[in-house]
Amino acid sequence: MKKILLLISLFYLNKVYSQPVTVNRDTEIEQMVQEINPDSLRSYITHLVAFGTRHTLSSRTNPKTGIGAARNYVLQKFREFASKSDGRLRAFIDTVTLPADGKRINRPVLLGNVMGVLKGTDPNDNRILIISGHLDSRRTDVMDSVGIAPGADDDGSGTAAVMECARVMSQHSFPATVIFVAVSGEEQGLLGSTFLANKAKKENWNVAAMLNNDIVGSNNSSGTNIINNTEIRVFSEGIPHYKTEEQIRRIISLGLENDGNSRQLARYVKETAERYVDNLHVILEYRTDRFLRGGDHLPFLNNGFTAVRLTEMNENFTRQHQDIREENGISYGDLTEHIDFEYLRKNTGVNLSTLANLAKAPGKPQNVKIEVRQLTNFTDLKWEAPANKKVSGYYVLIRKTAESIWQKKFFTKDTSIRLPYSKDNYFFAVEAVSETGNESLPVVPGIGR
Repeated sequence: MKKILLLISLFYLNKVYSQPVTVNRDTEIEQMVQEINPDSLRSYITHLVAFGTRHTLSSRTNPKTGIGAARNYVLQKFREFASKSDGRLRAFIDTVTLPADGKRINRPVLLGNVMGVLKGTDPNDNRILIISGHLDSRRTDVMDSVGIAPGADDDGSGTAAVMECARVMSQHSFPATVIFVAVSGEEQGLLGSTFLANKAKKENWNVAAMLNNDIVGSNNSSGTNIINNTEIRVFSEGIPHYKTEEQIRRIISLGLENDGNSRQLARYVKETAERYVDNLHVILEYRTDRFLRGGDHLPFLNNGFTAVRLTEMNENFTRQHQDIREENGISYGDLTEHIDFEYLRKNTGVNLSTLANLAKAPGKPQNVKIEVRQLTNFTDLKWEAPANKKVSGYYVLIRKTAESIWQKKFFTKDTSIRLPYSKDNYFFAVEAVSETGNESLPVVPGIGR
């Protein structure tokens, strides 16, 4: 009897005092990140700039210039990647005709998003991950659809990152589906991303995460002249804007203003990217976007999806929305010569590692609850397996309430855990873990009674 009691006690202590773990690199993802090629990125941007302008209202029929030629080029590259994917990747242009709106569309336009869909291999996993960059470019005058608008960084860099992720990832298979998309109409009012996000909502897509890449290839700022190719910013929404007043009061009462789904995705990007991409630090910006600007993640947020924006650390405003010219000794214009392709390689790795880790991971754990019935300095958590249920275990994440990122991970094979950390002093979340060690997005617990 004493032996039985001793075994029970040891098991209890093991459940209580679990040791935090260190997560190692997945060798497949590590290899994919190493395959990202700065020369490929240079080739994509060089071709895009050579079309002269990619303005949304520019020519759709000229084979050498305009948005139509640019769309066909990206489609051609996606199809080239698809031909080597054993049928996993399919490519097409998703179009919609938009009427003149009296704002930035002065005539009807056939809008087209270039799509590469890498179909997931698990029929029980309906998650969709989206990575986007915007294909269109602009000059100082947003309605000038014929003048030269190179758009090397804004957003040739984001489009190139999408294309390179498609090239590398199409040679691998993942349980979840990944969509690579070069959207049109961003400069005219987020038109292409709005069309795509509305379609995803209408068709009930399970969009688990959306990564918007906009201006990710230049390493220096205007004005301050800071040069930095070791940091990238991730912008994320805090309290989801669509929450009701009652829900917002609940969020505030629990101190969870900093723990919305998009903020969890931003933290996930940081942890995953810094695991796989050397000499790069991910800076979490706790704002939905920059001042006076808006990106293609916003329509996804508006539709209730989880989305973030990735942008270079130090923007150069002499190269955004500028006619090519020399003025007061300053060179204006968004030209290829200003791109740091090693920096863009690293930023592409941020996207690829995040997408691959998510696509290999299970879905999120369900019904995660924290027990609050008793006054105690321990914390009890419980949850249910994700819908597709292919897990090796779970990570329980903790951080002090004043910290912005998760500080420790505890592994368990159970669907409950007791930790010697007070729920008054820490925030908690739970991730499902695949057999290859890939983590789902974290889920912050609701109140269990």
